[in-house]
Order: sequence, then structure tokens, then C-alpha cells
Amino acid sequence: MPFSYLYGKLADLRNHLYDRGLLRTFPLRARTISVGNITTGGTGKTPLVAYIARILAERGEKVCILTRGYGRREPRNRVVVSDHTNIITDPAVAGDEPVELAMSLGDKAVIVADPDRVAAAEWARVKFGITTFILDDAFQHRRARRDVDIVCIDATNPWDGGRTLPGGRLREPLRNLSRADILVITRADLAENIADLRSEISKLNPAAPVFGAATEIVSVLDLSEFQIMSGYPDTKIREKSSLKDMICKSDNVGKQRIFAFCGLGNPESFFLQIRKEAVENVGLEISLIRSFPDHYVYKQADIERMEQEAKQQGVDAFVTTAKDAVKLKGLNFTFPCYVVEVELVLDRPEEFEALI
Repeated sequence: MPFSYLYGKLADLRNHLYDRGLLRTFPLRARTISVGNITTGGTGKTPLVAYIARILAERGEKVCILTRGYGRREPRNRVVVSDHTNIITDPAVAGDEPVELAMSLGDKAVIVADPDRVAAAEWARVKFGITTFILDDAFQHRRARRDVDIVCIDATNPWDGGRTLPGGRLREPLRNLSRADILVITRADLAENIADLRSEISKLNPAAPVFGAATEIVSVLDLSEFQIMSGYPDTKIREKSSLKDMICKSDNVGKQRIFAFCGLGNPESFFLQIRKEAVENVGLEISLIRSFPDHYVYKQADIERMEQEAKQQGVDAFVTTAKDAVKLKGLNFTFPCYVVEVELVLDRPEEFEALI
């Protein structure tokens, strides 16, 4: 607790220096939208970044997503993940989330991983003719000036006790939500008492609109099919499908047993979503779950251990996320493995689009 108190005070001091202009901010010379968190770990931010990129691209903007690319091999290097035409690198070099975004968005956005987002923006604006930047995970990255500041709050675990690091998961005290322009409650379909959370958020920031967002499974692909599409975004063809469509297409009688695994900041959110899918689709049963650390790099030994457990429990198939699937290339499964792709569904989408 003493260290959490000190961390919070240092975060407040840093914000005060930016607010007073004693720490300098730099305009990116194009419309700039930040999407970030006030907590560590996964808040469902990546689907929102993709959602915003689609809105802007469909209105004729040349969009660039600027990200640090967590978990990559050489984090200080600048890497072009997607150049509007192809995905030109891999998760080891770029990070798993930038590659996942590139596969989801195809030619709708340039994606650049660079810790210096101010310098990366100037370079990308000249090279690609960018008209709008999206800063990924940048609520605390105040050096880059932004026009719209969006903060995601995970409905399944909003504040984790309300303490700052290292005693909790807050990156800064909750009162700093007051500088957000838009607040989005993610995974609103997986939690109860959303009205209470909305009320709490509105007290922290009465001026900002609060939106609720759910993640919807839009397609389920066999892992091999997903990987075929990993380098050429234009080949992405998606037909709406469910786990039941994929896993229950065999002639097996009875429930199909699933082994769900992932390496996410909030793995329980994925397991909740898969359980919800199983409840809504008679014929599916979640037999095993396994979580790995966020940004985990899978090895063949991990797959072999999971398959041994799967054999013992009579599992029919594995299920994982797109973020995990981009790191499974070159690894062999003897069981079927399916990749779940999700998209964001916002309440009041027209109002949100107008603000963007």
C-alpha cells in the first residue's frame, strides 16, 4: 500500500506538469484519437481500435494506428506492421496485437509499432499521406497531443480494488478519468449492475458520454484457414459463423467438448464469452480452460501438454483467440483448433460515430 500511494502521487505530479505546460506535448499534424485504459491488463481495447479505424476508413480517411507493440523482440525499433496492402512482419517483430489488428482491418489502416509515437507519426504522415492517427493504449502517453481521448473500462473488473500499481491495477488514480472525452464500458454483456458502474463513472467525469460495448463472435475459423490469411489482408472473406457451426458439423453424437485457452490480460473475459456461447448453443460443453501470461509466446511443448490433457478428458476441439492464433504459426495440433474472431457492438453507435 505505501508503494501504491507513492505511485499514485507520482502519476498525479506528472499529469500536473503536463496540465501546466511544464512537460511539452507535440501535435501530430493530423486528427488524433487516443484509445487507452486506466488499468493494466486487457480491457477489450483492441476491438474498439479496429471499430474506430473502420469508421474513419469508410469516410475516406487515411488511417494510421500507432502502437508500442508490447511483447515484441526489439521494442525500441520502428516496425511497419501493415502498409495498406500486406502484413509485412510477424508477431515476434511487431507484437501480437498489432498483427491481430492488421489481419482484422486489411487495407483500412497503416499500422506502425514504435515507442516514439510523435516521431513515428511525422514519418508515417509524410510516407503514407495519413489524415487521421489512432493512438493505441495512449491515455498515459501524454507527449502526443490528441483531439479525442477515449478510455475503456472493463465491466467484468473495472478497478480491481481501486489501488494504483503495484498494489493494484490502476495506472493512475481514478480521479484522472476526468480528462477523458469519451468513456466506453467494454464487455458490458458479461457483467451485472452495469447501471451502477455507469453511475460511478459519471460521478468521476460528469461531462463525458458513457457508452456500453459488447463483443460479438462474428466468425470462427479453423486455425489452418486463419493462418493462410495471415499475410494478405485482401484475401479475408468472413461469413458469420458460431462455434456450434464449426465444431458440431461432424457426425459425432452428443455434446462436443471444448478446451479453451488464451494468453490475455484478462483471460476470464474470453472464458466467460465462450461459456456464454456454449449456454446459447446446445451441443457444446466447456471441459477445460487454460490461461497463459499476456503476450505469451507459445512453444510446441505447450501444445503437447494441452493435447495430453485433452485426450484424458475426451475433448473434441481447442478454441482460442485471434491474438493467440497469430503466434501459433509453425506449431502442430493433432486436435482440431478453432480461432474465434470478435467485433465490437456499441450502444448508440450513431452518437459515437458523430463524436469520432
